[in-house]
Amino acid sequence: MRAVVAQGTGGPEVLSVTDVPDPVAGPGEVLLEVVAAGLNRADLLQRRGFYPPPPGASDIIGMECSGRVLALGEGLTGLEVGQEVCALLAGGGYAEKVAVPAGQVMPVPAGVDLVTAAALPEVAATVWSNVFMVAGLRPDETLLVHGGAGGIGTFAIQLAHALGARVATTGGTPEKLAFCRSLGADITIDYREQDFVEVVREATGGRGADVVLDNMGAKYLARNVDVLALEGRLVVIGMQGGSKAELDINALLRKRGAVIATSLRSRPVEGKSAICAGVVEHVWPLVADGSVRPVVHSTMRLDEAVAAHELMESGAHTGKILLTTGA
Repeated sequence: MRAVVAQGTGGPEVLSVTDVPDPVAGPGEVLLEVVAAGLNRADLLQRRGFYPPPPGASDIIGMECSGRVLALGEGLTGLEVGQEVCALLAGGGYAEKVAVPAGQVMPVPAGVDLVTAAALPEVAATVWSNVFMVAGLRPDETLLVHGGAGGIGTFAIQLAHALGARVATTGGTPEKLAFCRSLGADITIDYREQDFVEVVREATGGRGADVVLDNMGAKYLARNVDVLALEGRLVVIGMQGGSKAELDINALLRKRGAVIATSLRSRPVEGKSAICAGVVEHVWPLVADGSVRPVVHSTMRLDEAVAAHELMESGAHTGKILLTTGA
């Protein structure tokens, strides 16, 4: 099969399409014919050598895909050959075929075409698990999402809005902030010109954010604690702003707050399967009725992976970038 392979580590130029052996579905696994794969920030880190796949996972980049069932592993039932699905992966998405644990395979939500479905698994699982399962965001609470115009941000805004929360988000351009408002954001903050702590406090009557979903890490740690409401929950899912910072424990104690750091990719199969089941039960109906929609910036061919990574690194995109195999 064809796959995008990194020849060493470095910039996008290390990526190229080459022939590699086909994967085989082991017990409890499903072999998929990949139609499209979604790009994620973690893909860029893996390409640079900073985010290796978990033990036993494919070293081919790609943490989500959509496609058709080609074969079922020994003893597996509940899926049919030819069925259209999408899947959360530990790796292997930038290829024509991938083997994935059956619990991480999800039906394509009603009303979503097969290519677009590749934009859903990683963002839906990340937002559902972190904002709702871990942080327990409730209706009428305020969620602050950093980077609202990205793949995770656009999904988090819509899902929180659909479930009755108030949403604040940061962004870097007026156009991106306007798009966030169109998705349901109540409070938008230009992080280049405004202090998100001041804006959120003013907009909430001094209360602050009940939940913060943060992809920046060290750079925003102190200010994220500052913006938390009493009993607020800060969930850190990325390190775009560095990995080491000083935490003011006294400030956190005064707010009876919590700082939680999570990683979806490294969770055991059982944990990821439980998250996917929750997504299918709670999130897919909102996608099917149009309350939440996948946001796709561009769709590119598998052999355009270099350009796709360059686009993601530029930050010029809004929503997801997809790679298609032509299947």
